[in-house]
Amino acid sequence: MMPRDASDANDRSSGSSGGGSRWSDLERPPLNADALRRALVREGALWTRLEVVQRTGSTNTDLVALAASGKAAEGTVLVAEEQNAGRGRLDRTWSAPARSGLFFSVLLRPREVPVARWGWLPLLAGVAVATGLARAAGVDTALKWPNDLLVTVGDEERKTGGILAERAGDDGVVVGIGINVTLRENELPVPTAGSLVLAGARGTDRDPLLRAVLRSLEDQYGRWRTAEGDPVASGLQETYAAGCATLGRFVRAELPGDRSVTGEAVAIDGDGRLVLATENGMQEPVGAGDIVHLRPA
Repeated sequence: MMPRDASDANDRSSGSSGGGSRWSDLERPPLNADALRRALVREGALWTRLEVVQRTGSTNTDLVALAASGKAAEGTVLVAEEQNAGRGRLDRTWSAPARSGLFFSVLLRPREVPVARWGWLPLLAGVAVATGLARAAGVDTALKWPNDLLVTVGDEERKTGGILAERAGDDGVVVGIGINVTLRENELPVPTAGSLVLAGARGTDRDPLLRAVLRSLEDQYGRWRTAEGDPVASGLQETYAAGCATLGRFVRAELPGDRSVTGEAVAIDGDGRLVLATENGMQEPVGAGDIVHLRPA
């Protein structure tokens, strides 16, 4: 079974005028799970199962556990209306009001792809999300290496989403995606956060947004898998670089072991690493770390 919170029935039973129910915000209607399944789960498609739960700790944690227990096939999608223990990179927490965003995880089993190329999956997901949101919301979404989603609010670049990939056994990867959709200014966790509505999205109905993102992810993943994960043959390397806001910027890479490197981000290499041209004339590839944009391009 998918995780559920026992208080769901009580949450659903209130009206719009009463005492603070999560379901009283008429600007944030619930997702239509049946309609999403009809649109996405079909014979021959990547998506084989889609479940929407009202509340959980982390969709990634839940889906990794389901995969480990043998209860989830490739193409399983787990969506939560609310997460209270969502995780980002470096164990950062991710939280937002109920139904204010899209919080979901997908299980992929890229058996045709050498494990050495699986590191491209978070970047692939970033391309898919940016493409899907551009189509469905009319918002330009840039990619901050390795897995942040940026939008422009006023004249500021703000993070509106993130991606977290985790291994699920020997042959699987769970990719978790969080996107702030209708988060208001007074609900932002930090001033540098943003949302689609604050960026002027032409549409914030989460059902078509989720459909667009999942269809884009299916398309990107299919081409990458057909090319056996080759980032050049699949077009992934070129597409990611074209949408990457980090390239051409001076950045500081905060690396494991309390080490940092500063330089200009000049390329994404064949392993998906960010290549920095440092002040001493060296080129240093960064495979893991936190990237700080030091000044606008």
